[in-house]
Amino acid sequence: MNEEISNIIEDIVLKDPEKIVFSNPSGSQSDGFIKIIINKIVLKDIPTYQIEQYTEKQVFHRNISCDLLKDALIDLFEKPYRQVNVFAERYQMELRIGKKGNYHLTRKHIDTSEPRIRATGNNRQKNHIIKEGMAVPALIELGVFTPEQKVKNSMQDKFRQINRFTEFIDDCLRDFHKEKINIIDFGCGKSYLTFIVYHYLKEIRGIEPDIVGLDLKSDVIKKCNDLAGKFGYNGLRFEKGDINGFRAPFDKVDMVLTLHACDTATDYALYNAINWGADKILSVPCCQHEINGQIRSERFTALTKYGLIKERFSSLVTDAIRGCMLEYSGYRTDLMEFVDIEHSPKNVLIRAQKHNISMEKRKKALSEARNLCEEFGLDQTLMRLILKDTQEK
Repeated sequence: MNEEISNIIEDIVLKDPEKIVFSNPSGSQSDGFIKIIINKIVLKDIPTYQIEQYTEKQVFHRNISCDLLKDALIDLFEKPYRQVNVFAERYQMELRIGKKGNYHLTRKHIDTSEPRIRATGNNRQKNHIIKEGMAVPALIELGVFTPEQKVKNSMQDKFRQINRFTEFIDDCLRDFHKEKINIIDFGCGKSYLTFIVYHYLKEIRGIEPDIVGLDLKSDVIKKCNDLAGKFGYNGLRFEKGDINGFRAPFDKVDMVLTLHACDTATDYALYNAINWGADKILSVPCCQHEINGQIRSERFTALTKYGLIKERFSSLVTDAIRGCMLEYSGYRTDLMEFVDIEHSPKNVLIRAQKHNISMEKRKKALSEARNLCEEFGLDQTLMRLILKDTQEK
């Protein structure tokens, strides 16, 4: 390891970082991990670093004491990760490493009066992008914040959900360097998430957003448009319409979002996103009745004879088929925990990103989806729509 990299590691440790991200691996020495995230958390009142190691399908966690951070960084810098991002109090650093070992280092000192996001016992709290005390007037109007910019007790779960969703968006956009982004939010409802995403992109990331929220309720759409106009959110608008058959208002859709779109509405949202070639898809499904009404099995009756088990299993099977069909359509797909089940029973998030997936892997994913459908006698909407287009036999 050369002296310059050693000095960078020393500098990172001295900054007492809250988060470090290693990404863009090259070569075989990354141990199969496509990304490494180091988060500072607190366990039993002791500051600790949690290391998250991501493969294409899984994430592995391990914790280390703070005094071992330097050793961990030395080990990771020896891997062929081409990008490193560091986030500390009023300080950010980005390091890009070329194939020949040359590198470009950018440091940013943040002049802000906002309180520091401190590590807590709950990693998700620490990572909150939208925090109490932030000037987000739309959240006051929507009833999430009090006039004093505190989260209302009755909205704590909603606040966790929209923050957690925004964290997933933030993670997806780590390598996004365009000045503008086009997003469609299907089934936006009262648009808590939509307004948060707009604020995050515009005010925190400095990206110019063009966001369309779609919903079936006229009164909700009018209220949301009035609110966007009131606060001068020129890149945010809301339309009344059905997800099924909706035509994209952009030549290029960068991202499609759905938070709790009911039953097959999620399937039509995913189908639209695939047809448009959206680069990124984030979806938290809800109310998955379709498969629950169909599912049957002579071999696995224990999964279908108890109402609660049948309902939960139907939801998992539905999302497994959706994940497979996204992979078949050329998306690298993960099914991840959204929030703790105590805060929402709908706690699976589908994250899909356009990727160069081999035809062999795509056909394997289709075969896996078919096996589920044949075993449990299913006709699943997203699968049916995609196969109708591709005429796959």
